[in-house]
Amino acid sequence: MAFVSISCPSCSATDGVVRNGKSTAGHQRYLCSHCRKTWQLQFTYTASQPGTHQKIIDMAMNGVGCRATARIMGVSLNTILRHLKNSGRSR
Repeated sequence: MAFVSISCPSCSATDGVVRNGKSTAGHQRYLCSHCRKTWQLQFTYTASQPGTHQKIIDMAMNGVGCRATARIMGVSLNTILRHLKNSGRSR
């Protein structure tokens, strides 16, 4: 069996890291006994991936509706509306 050393992203400790259940998506969660922070290694938030903002703007400019854009991209309608609202501001 292979051993993988997992370090805490907050305090960088490796000796106090224990498993702490699973997320709703089924990914393993970890707990640092030193700083009491929890995290998971395989966390992906679709709305914050590179290129998401530009894809939303491009779809809006090509006449795709907000709900259809949210459904196609796999993010919430509120995320689409927030990106469109903030598109006038400089990034």
